[in-house]
Amino acid sequence: MTSKAFAFARFLGIVSLSAVIAVLTACGALPRMPERPDERAAAPDPSTPLAKIVAASTPPGEHSGFRLMPLGVYSLDARIQLAQRAQRSLVVQYYQFENDATGRLLMRALREAGARGVKVRVLVDDLYTSKSQQPLLAFAQTPNVEVRLFNPFCCGRGGIVSRFAASPQDIPRLNHRMHNKLFIADGVAAVVGGRNIADEYFVLSQAQNFIDMDALVVGKVVAELEAVFDAFWNAEQVWPIGDIVTGEGGRKPTAREFDDWIGMAAPPPRLEIPPVDVLGYGPIAEELDAGRMGLLWGEAHAIADPPSKPKYMTPDEALATSVTMKVWGLLLDAKSEVDLTSPYLVPGEKGMAAFDDLMRRKVKLTLLTNSLAANDEPLVHTGYARYRERLLRSGADLYELSPERTTANKRLGMFGNSLGRLHAKTAAIDKERIFVGSMNLDPRSATQNTEMGVVVDSPQLAREMLRVINISKLQNSYRLRLDGETGALQWLTTDGEKEMILTSEPEAGFFQRFYNTLVAPIIPEMLL
Repeated sequence: MTSKAFAFARFLGIVSLSAVIAVLTACGALPRMPERPDERAAAPDPSTPLAKIVAASTPPGEHSGFRLMPLGVYSLDARIQLAQRAQRSLVVQYYQFENDATGRLLMRALREAGARGVKVRVLVDDLYTSKSQQPLLAFAQTPNVEVRLFNPFCCGRGGIVSRFAASPQDIPRLNHRMHNKLFIADGVAAVVGGRNIADEYFVLSQAQNFIDMDALVVGKVVAELEAVFDAFWNAEQVWPIGDIVTGEGGRKPTAREFDDWIGMAAPPPRLEIPPVDVLGYGPIAEELDAGRMGLLWGEAHAIADPPSKPKYMTPDEALATSVTMKVWGLLLDAKSEVDLTSPYLVPGEKGMAAFDDLMRRKVKLTLLTNSLAANDEPLVHTGYARYRERLLRSGADLYELSPERTTANKRLGMFGNSLGRLHAKTAAIDKERIFVGSMNLDPRSATQNTEMGVVVDSPQLAREMLRVINISKLQNSYRLRLDGETGALQWLTTDGEKEMILTSEPEAGFFQRFYNTLVAPIIPEMLL
């Protein structure tokens, strides 16, 4: 998710907007929810080009097929290719859909699909739409396109501060966000994983970029993913964008204005796509053009939180039924090893008890998360830092992503001078099972945000997941250990044959370290 949005949401929980509410003079409310019939995805049409490609690519008796996409530009291109080939339907669900080069490129492909008669449904969480709401409103005026907002703000829509300030009585509701990421074409091919729709998730930003993971998905699990989307699309937390957003000047922008904004009259921007990714795959367009995709197969199932989380639940009930607990269940089933990546890693006492149980059973535990310098959530880092020494003492292998090493290593993308950060939420269990999705291992994912992902039983897919994790931990990260004499934390890195040992948070400035040392003891973990 985005650093600005998520950091501010956490900040709101800490300060309760007391300074803003003190000067507030008026409050707003959402309009009345319009009556509408439930809308469900139609059964896939086996005659569409994408359905024929999937059928030709599926061996007899297989359940679901996957292609991991660790390279951002490959993952963006996959969405564009699916949108360009869709004939019946496109469903698009994201926490963030930015009005930047990436967002406009995808909207262009969706606009072209709508013009072909494809039914396009777009669902976006409303927390971070202040810059994209006008293009999205205009997009909703185009043929065959419908746009809805999850858990919208009624008023003050020019920025995040003003949105919360306009609804102080509604903060418990507004703190509940949809963190899902899902893209489905013609009901037969999907992209699921950790990436939002913004430049930094596809290594196209000049300032910061994320190491992340998506998967191209076909087969039986796609129907489960589409059912997840339908549950959210019809939820009481969802409004049509036209009922919430007012066009500039008091009128709705037209489809023609939308076309002008995204440059429909000009040729589409070209993505610079490397000939092969870190796993040895080429761009998916080549295989789609050839009519057959090379995929890895396994039995898979979608897991997702309900859109009502946590409205009708206590925090304990929300946790007990959450994607977080389902993933913990998978981890606790491990027999030999767990390799897990999470950009925000705050296990809590229950999580530590689970980790301790794994290591008592001699299950090898490897964790990769962000260093302080790489973390776009400094408050979350304070929560994670409370558990580092305990994790190391219990026997876990712990790695923290290094921005400098990520920038220098080109295998997961050309980061240029931008800041490299970890955003992937993945797990490989016993070299046989994987999870890839939107869930962070932290309190917010457990009890506040809705999350989703897929669990796949496939040794081949697990091997590829481990290849990507190993690149990040061995070439892009620091390995942590405790000094044998003093017990102090040490960060190790190897460049060539030379091992370097650091004794303070690497690559972090004095004020970063001071801030985290100062605030760490006073921030309750439940607010991280």
